[in-house]
Order: sequence, then structure tokens, then C-alpha cells
Amino acid sequence: MPDPTPEKTPEPAPDGRTRLLTALRRPGSRAQLTVALLLAVLGFAAVTQVHANRRDDRYLGARQGDLIQYINNLSLASQRTETEIAKLQETRDSLRNDTESRRTALELARQQAQTLGILAGTVPAVGPGVRITVTGSRGTLGTNQLLNGLEELRDAGAEVIEINDKVRVVAQTSLTDTPGGGVLVDGTVLKAPYVIDAIGDPHTLSTAMDFTGGFISEVEDVGGKVDVQQRDRIEIVSVRQPGTPTYAKPAATG
Repeated sequence: MPDPTPEKTPEPAPDGRTRLLTALRRPGSRAQLTVALLLAVLGFAAVTQVHANRRDDRYLGARQGDLIQYINNLSLASQRTETEIAKLQETRDSLRNDTESRRTALELARQQAQTLGILAGTVPAVGPGVRITVTGSRGTLGTNQLLNGLEELRDAGAEVIEINDKVRVVAQTSLTDTPGGGVLVDGTVLKAPYVIDAIGDPHTLSTAMDFTGGFISEVEDVGGKVDVQQRDRIEIVSVRQPGTPTYAKPAATG
């Protein structure tokens, strides 16, 4: 008579992954998880070391001649790199020197242009100096007195001269008497009182006006009067347009 109790089919044995998960779910699995992480780190380090050893195998197993060749190639590459670095540094220094030279030349040219502009009367100027006011009756003061006064100022070192805030006096300035009692200065008619502004050493300029037989004496001889004031700041704003020489040309140098 058959057994009425059915036979139970045996359950398959759990694999390793299942056992690991089961173990991690148990109480106290935190310590086990820590151990697992440590094992994973050690495994990764081992794999990394193996790869590193494999990369170095070509050197470990290389012949002496090959190693010497490797060293020579590295030395040549290092020398080429150092040569390139030296060239780049030389180029950098050269560019830096050229820039400094151009900057210095430009600054010198700018200073020279300003100096020449002041002397030629093409730019305004400011500085210490004297203001000379010349008064007199019509017809008594003229070209002779003014011209002598301008020459004395130049001889005393006046760098910039202006008359009546209108005419900039330069090397080519000309003076001519006019029938109306004034003076024609570079095409501009000026009349007394004449105000002469001059930039230079104030003491030297004022002294040059007041010596026996000088400018003040000449003006007083014709009934005029001269007032000289030393000032710390004389501002001259009138300028001249540079002219083109008709006959003179730059001389060849070198």
C-alpha cells in the first residue's frame, strides 16, 4: 500500500553570493561589511601592483644594451628640451630688451619733441620768470627799445618769451615800426603798454633788465617806464605754426 505522505524535494544548496548576502543581513554585519571593504581595497591594490609590475617588465627583462639605449634616448630628449627652454628664454629676454629699448627711445623722443616744441614756440609753456610792463607815450617807444629788451632777455637765459599775450617770440621773430605808433611783430600790430612775459630764472632775468645803459635805461631815456615783477609761475599759451624752411635741409650724418 503506497505511503500517503508525499516525499519532499530537497532544496538546492545556496551559492557563495547568496551566503554572503545572507551573512551581511545578519546582526553584526557592520563589522563584516568593514572587513569586506578592506578586502576590496587590498584586492584593488594588488591588481594595481600587478599592472605596474607588468609595465616595468620590459625594463626588468631588458638587456643591458637596450637599457643603455633607453637611457641615451632619455638623455637626448632631456637635452633637446633644455635647448628649447634656453632658446625660449633667450627669445623672451630679447623681446623684453627690445620692448625696453623701444620704450626708452619713445620716451626720449617725446621729451625731445617737447623741448623742441617749447623752443620753436609750437606748444604752450609754464614756469617761473618775470612779467615786464613797458609804458610810454605814443611814438616814443618802438622797435629799437623792444628789440634790445628781447635780446637782453635771451642773453640772460629766457627760454620762452611772449608779448601782450598774443605773439610768441622765437628766433625768426621780426619787429617793425608802424605809422600809427605801434610795433608790427610777426604780422600782428601791438601797441603800448607792452607786456613781456619771459620764462627763466626770475632773479637773473630781472637783473638783466636793470643795469646801466640797459633796457630800463633806454626806455626811461625816451620818457617811458618799465615795471619788472618776478613770479613763480608764468603761463604762456600763444603758439606758432611750424614753418617749412625754404633753403635749409637736414645735413647727411654718418
